[in-house]
Amino acid sequence: MPERIPVALIVDSPWMPGFARMHTLDFFLDTDSWLETYLDVMARFPDVAFLPGFWVEYGMANEPSAFGAGIVWRADSPPSLRHLELPPSEWGRLKRPDPETDGLMPLVLRRIELLEKGSLPEPHRIHFVAARGPLAIAAHVLGTTPFLEATAAEPEAAQRVLEIFTDTVIAFLKAQLARLREPLGVLVLDDLPGMLSPRGFDRMALPYLQRIFDSFDGLVRIYHNDTPCAHLLPRMGQLRCEVWNFSHEMDLAAVRAAVPRMALLGNVAPLDTLVRGTPEQVLAEARACIAKAAPGGGFILSAGGGLSPGTPAEHIHALVRAAKEWAG
Repeated sequence: MPERIPVALIVDSPWMPGFARMHTLDFFLDTDSWLETYLDVMARFPDVAFLPGFWVEYGMANEPSAFGAGIVWRADSPPSLRHLELPPSEWGRLKRPDPETDGLMPLVLRRIELLEKGSLPEPHRIHFVAARGPLAIAAHVLGTTPFLEATAAEPEAAQRVLEIFTDTVIAFLKAQLARLREPLGVLVLDDLPGMLSPRGFDRMALPYLQRIFDSFDGLVRIYHNDTPCAHLLPRMGQLRCEVWNFSHEMDLAAVRAAVPRMALLGNVAPLDTLVRGTPEQVLAEARACIAKAAPGGGFILSAGGGLSPGTPAEHIHALVRAAKEWAG
């Protein structure tokens, strides 16, 4: 039995500006306030690991912007994207972007450089880097419906463009890692594979996710996919990654049985419980998750997905309390 249940939360621009009572555009533009927000959150919740930690991101726009997807900026939420109007016959002609020069990726890399060169106060470090997965990029660049339709109707076009997006993910992650003093791992976020059939997953997701994870062997590889995908559980167990953050709508015991070698990151409902519930309800649900998944190890208490906008501090404290109770 493990002595302690770790608590970790995926946090980014949907939650951070609201928690800090900042204008969302200021969160992206004011680098000093951005850093102060992260440092404040880490100081307020010292028993929580925030993933990936000091995440330099512009909503979903980092990678899609490099392919020409339009960015719609908003005052009270992360930016949204306007996908390209391209027929599948043109997808394979998309140019592979250079993370050093294209879209918002160079801004991400430069911010990481500055943080690692001294903007980040000691003893803090950036240990993890992050990127959207190839199917998530496809949804934002090409449109979710057109892309999903193409996986069935025009699979060769979908596979050609997935090769381009997979190369982009690998290059972007490597460029970020090259700037770190103490790299430990990568976080890949891709919910779209959960919408595929088992056969579709085998053809359109598994090979590309495997190629990404295989590119970072020796690091801790975290996969976020919180689309309910019980129909894919045996296949998820094939992924060569160490940690999976999955949907709160999936049964923890079933997930544990299907992916015995992965650490599970979950599984409290991010909206119904962590935003809309009470601290007592958060505590009860966290205790139930721990009881199901903690014995034997390989369990990290978290939300069943990223931390939702509006999650209050007392609900995060309730997660920590549940973890400490079990250890005590």
